[in-house]
Amino acid sequence: MDKYIYNEKNGLWYELQSDYYLPCLKLPKEESRHIGVWGQRHLRYLKQHRRVLYSELLTNGKLNDYLADICNQAEKLFFRLVKQMAKVEGINEQLKAADFMAWVSKMNNIRNRATEIVNSEIIYI
Repeated sequence: MDKYIYNEKNGLWYELQSDYYLPCLKLPKEESRHIGVWGQRHLRYLKQHRRVLYSELLTNGKLNDYLADICNQAEKLFFRLVKQMAKVEGINEQLKAADFMAWVSKMNNIRNRATEIVNSEIIYI
């Protein structure tokens, strides 16, 4: 028996494993892109709550690109929200110089609110 055979009907190669010929299938090459904290959160959400979408993206080889795009969108929205909220609330460098702990407290509050907005609008949908 040959180790590999080619089936012209479906265009697949088969490899001999024990007594059976199994198709030689490979996932498409996926370009590795950085997935930050937002991408990791969305990945965890997909695995737990959107299993079909997760499986589809994984088998199509598009999971990494999808998560990198989600991470990029989330980061942009987060930083834009923080900047806008700080401007509206009058939190600036003068406050930072005058009362550092008040500035830290207000900025942490803004960052937490921005995180909740990003989570509800991008990550957990």
